[in-house]
Parts: sequence; C-alpha cells; structure tokens
Amino acid sequence: MRIPYTGSLPAPNIIPRNANTVRGAIAALVKFLTAPPSPSLQHGIAAGDPSSTVILSGAGISVASGLADYRGTNGTYRVNKTYRPIYYHEFLANHEARKRYWARSFLGWTNLHKARPNTAHHAVRNLGDLGLVRSVVTQNVDSFHPVAHPNLPTLELHGYLRALTCVSCHNDLPREAFQEALSRLNPAWAAFLVEAIASGALDTENPDERRAKGMKTNPDGDVDLPGAPYTTFRYPACPHCLASPPVSGHGTQAIVEVDEEGAWKPTSTAGILKPAVVMFGESIAKEVKEAAEQSIDGSGRLLVLGTSLATYSAWRLAKRAHERGMPIGILNLGGVRGEDAFFQKLPMGQTGEAGVRVELGTDKVLPGLVEQLERSGLVSKVDNPNSTQEEQANSRVFRDMLS
Repeated sequence: MRIPYTGSLPAPNIIPRNANTVRGAIAALVKFLTAPPSPSLQHGIAAGDPSSTVILSGAGISVASGLADYRGTNGTYRVNKTYRPIYYHEFLANHEARKRYWARSFLGWTNLHKARPNTAHHAVRNLGDLGLVRSVVTQNVDSFHPVAHPNLPTLELHGYLRALTCVSCHNDLPREAFQEALSRLNPAWAAFLVEAIASGALDTENPDERRAKGMKTNPDGDVDLPGAPYTTFRYPACPHCLASPPVSGHGTQAIVEVDEEGAWKPTSTAGILKPAVVMFGESIAKEVKEAAEQSIDGSGRLLVLGTSLATYSAWRLAKRAHERGMPIGILNLGGVRGEDAFFQKLPMGQTGEAGVRVELGTDKVLPGLVEQLERSGLVSKVDNPNSTQEEQANSRVFRDMLS
C-alpha cells in the first residue's frame, strides 16, 4: 500500500487563457457560476438544481489558515521526505504504533486547534448566500467549512479531527478532552510542548527548520525527547467502554483495563480510541459515499478548490461529474490528477461558462470573485439567512455523518 501521487503532477493548461491573472480568473469564474445549465448535462440521475454548483475542496484551501497541504511546494510530502502516515490496520493492531501516533498528534493538535477559517472559506459561505453553491464536499478534516458556513451543507468526506471515536462502542469523545488527558498522562511531553510552542518549532513542517529552532529529531523526523521516548507515551481508554465494557459478537464481555492514572493497558481487548477520520487503508462508510454522490448528482456544475484529486475518493467524484456532463472548474496551485480529460471537449471560444482552470491561491481569487458577483447585479443574496429547516437538517446530517 502506498501514498498516491507524492511527487509533482504535470503543470496545468490555464482555461481560458486570460485566467492566468486574478482579474482574468475572476471574470472566468463569474461566467462559470452564472451560466445557464449545460446542454450536455444528464438529467434524471437525481433530483436537484442544474443551475447550482457543488464545491469539492482539499488541503489547499486551508493553507492560508496556516496549515500545511500535502503535495504543494511546501507540502508535507515535499518538505518531509521521511513522512509516513500510520495505516488503519497498524493503528488497530499495534499498541506501540498507537503510542507513536498519539505522541505526534499531541504535538500537532495545538496548531490546528488555534487555526481559523480564512477568507476563502468565508467566500464559500458568501457564494452559498448568493444562491450559487448548493453544498460542499471536503476532504479536509480541520472542520473549517462547517465553522465558516454552518447553514451551507458540508459533507466531510474523510471525517474530522475535532473528535475521537471508539472502535468498540463507536461513541465520540471531544478532542479537547482527549488532549487534556494526554497532557495529564505525559507530563514530560506536556512541558516539551510548551517549549516547542514558545520557540516556534511547531510552526513548520520542515525537519531542518525545526532542528534550527531547537527541536531535536531523529532521521525519520520523530522528536528526540531525552528521558521520554515514544515507547513511554500513554493514552486513555474510551470512558464509555471503561465504565461498561462492551459485549462482543460472540457474547463474551470485553476487557478494558487502565493503570493507576487512567492509561489504556495492552491487556485490554476493547476501548481503543481513534481519530474520527478515515485513515489510510480504511474504507469510507457507504452512507458517506452515497451522500457525496448525491451532492454531485444534485448540482449542475462542479468547482474544485485546493486539491490535486490525488486520492481516489475525491477523483472519482470529479470523474462522476464529468461523466454526467457537468462543467468543471478547478482552482488549484499545481497539477491535478487526470485533469486534461475534464477539458478535452470544451467549445471553441468559451470564456469560462463550460470550464475553468486557474492556478492561483483560493484566498487570492475567491474573495474578489464574491465582490465582483455582488457588483455585477447578476445574482443577489438569498433571503433566508437562517436557512430552511430542511437545509439545517441536511447540514447536521452531513456534519454528523461519521460521528
């Protein structure tokens, strides 16, 4: 099993040609979002609004919030060549692997927790308020979309980091409470985290820059903390399973044991908490896949923001949109998986209504796009700032899909 497309993808062809500047990109995207439904759009697959847009977003939209992307110039896979994510089967089977994962996660959580949605996320909200965007499907696990636009339905395709879920009882635990437990169980790591935050060592993904700021790391990028190696890191058990151990499918009661301070013990047979995200090697839940497909089928065009579509779960949605005859717009720095196929049969002389490809940052383009749309008089805000009960219900379903 390998991580897909960790290298550079081929550079894109800008469509239309004048979309190589912010001004040109905005003009093309105005045409894209306000054009009549495409005559090639296949109807009857699902009920929806053929004049509306569904957004598919990725890590690139959150870079302006201070988070790293994966495959960009300063992305995790580019600046940290030794980076290797943990796989789902490893996490479930290996207590030592979980120690290492949670130690790394303990250090990394602070940056995510203090980060906030940026102007691009708020522009997506405004596009929803203008009645142009029907829903958002995001690969991101940072929760920025539902925070920035709670009334615009968001499907978090790969889950979210704001909570953990128990692999035994499937109850959730807020990440803040879990972080506090990790700090209590690992005082040496907690003290180190305070020092690392003060030095700014956690503000970069680059191992060399971290070492320059005083964070000692091993060749594989792991933190070298004297007197507190990864093997000593401890994590709590699921409180629900600890209070009431679950019964297995064979009718036997599981064992959940903790040490005197509340750390999970390897003699346990249940009570393992995992992040509420889809890990490498883990399957996306069937209902989430179906909800993502319905989001595509219920709209008339697809706008891809800040993603190379390297993961199959995202690429297949763009492929589905293309096969339905939906116009596709892409706003992403760097190449995108299989993107040439999306733009092969565009009409000669089209200026954005049938397809757009822009290689600029989402935070550089989307706020200006909203301003231009509002000035143009082509659209106006939808007169339901609190959203309908149906939209609120849909939003809750999307947000809670993996909880």
